[in-house]
Amino acid sequence: MNNIKQQIGLPENAVIEYKSAKGGLPASLWETYSSFANSNGGIIVLGIKEKNGLLTPDHLTDEQLASYKKAFWDIVHNRMKVSATLVSENDVTVEKWQGASILVINVPRARFDQRPVYLNHNPLGNTYIRRNEGDYLCSDEDVRIMFADAESQDHSFDSKILNGYKLEHLDIPTIQAYRNRFRWHNEGHPWSKLSDMEFLTKIGAYHVDIIKGEEGFTRAGIMMFGKTESITNPGCAPYFFPDLQEWNIIDHGERWSDRICPDGYWEANLYQFFNRAYSKLAQQLPVPFKLDGIQRVDETPAHKSVREALTNTLVHANYMLIGSIFIKIEPGRILMRNPGRMLVSVEEYYAGSRSKCRNPLLQTMFRLVGYGEKAGSGADIIARGWAENHWERPTISESLIPGETELVLNLQKMKEKMKETDDQNGGKKGDVQLTDRQRAILELIKENPKITLEEIANSIEASVPTASRETTWMQENKVIRRTTKNRYGEWVIVYDNL
Repeated sequence: MNNIKQQIGLPENAVIEYKSAKGGLPASLWETYSSFANSNGGIIVLGIKEKNGLLTPDHLTDEQLASYKKAFWDIVHNRMKVSATLVSENDVTVEKWQGASILVINVPRARFDQRPVYLNHNPLGNTYIRRNEGDYLCSDEDVRIMFADAESQDHSFDSKILNGYKLEHLDIPTIQAYRNRFRWHNEGHPWSKLSDMEFLTKIGAYHVDIIKGEEGFTRAGIMMFGKTESITNPGCAPYFFPDLQEWNIIDHGERWSDRICPDGYWEANLYQFFNRAYSKLAQQLPVPFKLDGIQRVDETPAHKSVREALTNTLVHANYMLIGSIFIKIEPGRILMRNPGRMLVSVEEYYAGSRSKCRNPLLQTMFRLVGYGEKAGSGADIIARGWAENHWERPTISESLIPGETELVLNLQKMKEKMKETDDQNGGKKGDVQLTDRQRAILELIKENPKITLEEIANSIEASVPTASRETTWMQENKVIRRTTKNRYGEWVIVYDNL
């Protein structure tokens, strides 16, 4: 609640909304409730009017606040009005702001299996999502995607048996390459002696459903081992197009210098793409080999980090969406993007407290040959290799429309980045001593003056209230400032006091 209180008084943004309540409980409250729940959570403040960036309290009476609070609880528990009750008693409180009483409602981010959170007992046309400081109606397709994610643990996209597919639709050299890796990683395993069909059944590429009385290749099996045209068939994954681009020069006028994508020269299944992409990514790491005694060890923690990141990108992607796996190699950084939001929050991802995979069969297939972790430790593995080399900690972020997840792996050492900032500021710190987190925020603003609080929070691995608290302190100490208080404002670095 202390963090929430520090948000009150800031301009409306992706996680805070002010609503005047002079005329009663505003009807638009529920659209904001739905949008916060389906996005990243947020704070609704009743009793403050916002106009052109200026905030004015309603000066509500205690009787009005008590009435609004009761009405809120009555409606939020009414399933004919709201599909999910996400708030607890501690999330709805009466607070003071500029001497006036206000009602503060903290709406948590809904779990993936609770989404979509919708209104009026009908998800179509009554589901909202948050973008900047506005509530936007979701399309019917967005709603269907949320429902599919909610059911993904019981009926995952990759576990569906596809009718009509036969062994001839798979790429035999890919199967053999996978089996060779399996034998090497699992020496003496009994599955190594099985026929191809028996082996594919064991790993989930082929499934016999005794209850439904059907059998066939799963979508995971086709995507992992299939021929290109078998995968992009409308019945499997028609939008499938994994793409890795290497850019040697960061210049809007330049094109990629090397590319790995379906081009007809190879069977573009996931296993083939993984091997080609990892080989290219491993070459980008400026780390020396290590010695184990006198034996050379080519794979360092940084290599394991890249491999884990690549695996995560492939197994967590939502292949139902129009979009593609996209990996971009630039001087000093690697970007990995996949269609689909994470099934856990950014905070849960960093904490490793929950592990939810959109394509569990694909995850199992990679894990059987030593690629990828299942117990929620992927973020730790990715971070460990970067920390050992003193590189900036990897950052992960989401976009809601379109739903995408992006991981950025910077290869620049944090100390070097801090030194660059000091050099550009004349090496002067003045009376203001910045923490490492504040320095990181300063760099983010320098790179993107229009960066939002939500994007800052994702980059520094903190909550939006924490990012707000840090930027507020930096403004008060004249380290940075805003050009305006509305959504069109930009951050400006004030060098005079650094």
